[in-house]
Amino acid sequence: MPHLNRDGVSIWYEDHGTGPVILLSHGYSATCRMWDGQIAAFHDRYRVIVWDMRGHGQSDYPADPAAYSEDATVADMAAILDACGVDSAIIGGLSLGGYMSLAFHLRHPQRTRALMLFDTGPGFKSDQARETWNARARARGDELEARGLAALGQSDEVRMSQHRSAAGLAGAARGMLTQRDDSAIRSLETIRVPTLVLVGANDTNFLTAADYMAAKIPGAEKVVVPDAGHAANLHQPAAFNRAMEGFLARVG
Repeated sequence: MPHLNRDGVSIWYEDHGTGPVILLSHGYSATCRMWDGQIAAFHDRYRVIVWDMRGHGQSDYPADPAAYSEDATVADMAAILDACGVDSAIIGGLSLGGYMSLAFHLRHPQRTRALMLFDTGPGFKSDQARETWNARARARGDELEARGLAALGQSDEVRMSQHRSAAGLAGAARGMLTQRDDSAIRSLETIRVPTLVLVGANDTNFLTAADYMAAKIPGAEKVVVPDAGHAANLHQPAAFNRAMEGFLARVG
């Protein structure tokens, strides 16, 4: 599978199948391996592109803290589409990957055919709420730096991921998991592409965010997956894939 050189930072991506293009972005501290079930289910009629964010998996772990940012991540996504010869795609992601999908649409609406937002949120209008989130993200980076990969825990998406060190994840927590402003949440009412908002019924931290996005995004379709937590695609793959299949069929 190819690597993409982004100003000296190597980004790992995989390109599976043929058909309408889907770009899927993983959650923080996961890798593209969390999408293996969707690659298997959809590659026979869709072109499914997955990737490892910088600081994760088989991509590079740059030492410079400035190499980790929302802008760099969105630019990585656009560069992957360029490398694959793709003008526009269905943009989807889970958790951090969902937030970055919103950020991608904000900067590249003409390259976004549709959005799929899985177990994610749009950020915060309140500066205080955003700073509370950012403080937790920075603390996560400090913990990874102090304890190494043992600090990751044993969530389903983490268990199926492999990282070479905790240094990149610490950098990603401080530079990518943190949020700089309210641009993503304020963009919701401007979205004019088909949008799927999906959340696991047991993902209590993101149920309110899913309700908010579904209410604010014009024409958004909301799906709650029963008996699923934060990684709904791993907890209930059949139900997740049915929801994705139905949405993709309506996108055309």
